[in-house]
Amino acid sequence: MTNRDAAVTVARPALLMAGLLSIAANLRAPITGVAPVLETLQSALALSPAQAGLLTTLPLLAFGIISPFAALFAREYGLERSLFGALLLIGAAVVLRSAGPAWALYLGTGFIGAGIAVGNVLLPSLVKRDFPARVPAIMGVCAIAMGGAAALASASAVPLGHALGWRWALGATLVFPLLAALVWSSQLGGHTGPARDTAAPPHGGRVWRSALAWQVTLFMGINSLVYYVLVAWLPSILTSAGISPALAGSLHGIMQFASAVPGLLLGPVVGRMRDQRLVAATMGGLMAVALFGFAMAPGAASLWAFCFGLGSGGGVLLALMFMGLRASSAHQAAALSGMAQCVGYCLAACGPTLAGKLHDLAGSWIPVLHVGMVLSIVMMVLGVLAGRARTIGTDQPPAQRLP
Repeated sequence: MTNRDAAVTVARPALLMAGLLSIAANLRAPITGVAPVLETLQSALALSPAQAGLLTTLPLLAFGIISPFAALFAREYGLERSLFGALLLIGAAVVLRSAGPAWALYLGTGFIGAGIAVGNVLLPSLVKRDFPARVPAIMGVCAIAMGGAAALASASAVPLGHALGWRWALGATLVFPLLAALVWSSQLGGHTGPARDTAAPPHGGRVWRSALAWQVTLFMGINSLVYYVLVAWLPSILTSAGISPALAGSLHGIMQFASAVPGLLLGPVVGRMRDQRLVAATMGGLMAVALFGFAMAPGAASLWAFCFGLGSGGGVLLALMFMGLRASSAHQAAALSGMAQCVGYCLAACGPTLAGKLHDLAGSWIPVLHVGMVLSIVMMVLGVLAGRARTIGTDQPPAQRLP
């Protein structure tokens, strides 16, 4: 092997890893960077809390509608080009969202959700292709990149908004898709199809008649619903309790970063468990405790933000694992993934707008936090049910395997 061949052999995994991490950085930051400047947007564009909640609802609707169809794009155009197209769409949508008028804000937000939806589905498939023996570890590192970028977007939004205005605060996230597209452009020569257990378009079949599949779906849906309520409204909740907007944005960032921590811990642990009932219930319990803390002791908001991030991040990671662990075949895993992502994200899409409406009616965020706490307890129960060592269509414990 020549020196040049050796350099290429070493550089390709490094370049692939850089591409994966840069793509992962786009899967939350363009959405989470909105919440810290949401009150500014409400004032500048005369938005009600319910209308402002739509800025988080629209991406979730896109997740629910587009996610199960992302595999079709990859089969037609390949993983590499589909992901590149998603990055370009996110970048163009960030520019549109920052243009100024309210219609551009909403339209750009919806397109951002569509681009992220494709990335959410295809990134794990890419990891399975390139790092088949290290899926949990690589996905954990990607989760850290996702959470770190989201934390940076949240923490910097208020200072940028004060210095340059809300358009620049929202437009600053353009750096993520531009950098990722630049790094990923080196992969466009490939034309790889998605893995067999990648989310499939929703259709009838055994999973839709399975109680276990619905337990997994609702576990994911409630987790996402409560999480995105706080993604949309946590800074407003904290400022209403007397915390400064800048500190509220930083605490929002802490929540985002904490949500990535389970990616490093749960993969190796869950792989050795007989079932996941205890860990699933623990994630819901952390969320319930954190929401109670925000309502009753906002002075310790940094602790509650970290606990909530741990619980919600661990919950969504477990939900993704359940799509493989609770299925008896790759085809069934794809069907369960399509069902859980479609129903789960559409359910979650109701959260931010309804939370804003409840705040309008009650004149306080306390009822919103109490409802979230009750939903987190329901999520605990669903986690105990979904975490049993069973597969869809059989009462026999499955072989332990990770998606």
